[in-house]
Amino acid sequence: MNQPENPVKERSRGIYLLPNLITTGGLFAGFYAIIAAASGQFTAACMAVFVAGLLDGLDGRIARLTGTTSEFGVQYDSLADLVSFGMAPALVMYHWSLASLKLDGATAGKIGWLTAFLYAACAALRLARFNAQVGQADKRWFIGLASPAAAGLMMAFVWTMHDQELSGRDFRYLALAVTVAAALLMVGRVRYFSFKAFPRSDRVPFLAMLAALAVFVALAIDPPRVLLAVAVLYALSGPVHWLWQRRTRMASESR
Repeated sequence: MNQPENPVKERSRGIYLLPNLITTGGLFAGFYAIIAAASGQFTAACMAVFVAGLLDGLDGRIARLTGTTSEFGVQYDSLADLVSFGMAPALVMYHWSLASLKLDGATAGKIGWLTAFLYAACAALRLARFNAQVGQADKRWFIGLASPAAAGLMMAFVWTMHDQELSGRDFRYLALAVTVAAALLMVGRVRYFSFKAFPRSDRVPFLAMLAALAVFVALAIDPPRVLLAVAVLYALSGPVHWLWQRRTRMASESR
């Protein structure tokens, strides 16, 4: 007797070269960021994390375009993200600034490495929650700050400060606050626009082209400051949107 056809197409379990090779490149960039930070090369470390972010956005699209998505690729990408956007930013921030908290005493020194661990743990929790909600959550929104965006905030902060020759030792408490904020935003329930709701078309508005051109020009002039501005604005967009919705809801209920 013929078996009934399954309406749900199972994800392929094969291992494909191209998307997983790109994922490996992102993993390598995250690993290199850790090595560079341990050697005091913070600009190279921050740039490596941003390269990992670009590759992370590329591997999934390549897999979908070429029809080479697989369960192996999904799991491999998640593990690579933990290194590139969890461990790497935490250790870069620790070597640049948080390690200097030990100057304020043994307890403060423990707070420094525990804060770095908090960020890495929150990144792991954020990735696990994302994997558990695949196919269920609204694709227009991220629940909590995505780990690549949190890593971008951390690395843009370090890159900007280091580029201005500002010592992480002098700004260790500001670095502590940025790390804690990025960690908590990842595991929070605040929604962030995912940019996946844009219509997929070859035609884009002329203003969008001008905006993209302006961003590219600004990045060419001063990459760290522009990236920091973009990262901060995006990180704040979630809480601001939440406060706006709450205010609107309270105003409608009071009528």
